[in-house]
Amino acid sequence: MNLSPHFTLAEMTVTNHRLLDNSPTQIEISNLQRLAQFLETVKTTLGGKPIMINSAFRSKAVNDAVGSKDTSHHRLGLAADFRVPGMIPDAVVRTIIAANLPFDQIIREFDAWTHISISDKPRRQALIIDRQGTRPFV
Repeated sequence: MNLSPHFTLAEMTVTNHRLLDNSPTQIEISNLQRLAQFLETVKTTLGGKPIMINSAFRSKAVNDAVGSKDTSHHRLGLAADFRVPGMIPDAVVRTIIAANLPFDQIIREFDAWTHISISDKPRRQALIIDRQGTRPFV
């Protein structure tokens, strides 16, 4: 099922925990459609480069298995972790911030991927998470 021109439900629910059910409800699918449309804007902002989804929606079981908090936007289908071939996460974050996109949170995680979430009242919070802890992205 296509959620947008470049994102499918299958890729937005992919998990390495294949034995765990990661099926979204209809409300969560609606949120994933919103997220996919936002990611289309991100893709355009990044010059049309591919966006490779590591993780988007996570059921409670999957979220627990990866050690994330129940308050994670991944649980609602409103967050994605992704990589952009040919771009380091720092450049991805800087480009999205400079474009003034209405994200809720953007996080450069472990210099390996970018986390982005959306909400009805975007905070535009930019962070870095790595072995040194969590701090503002500057």
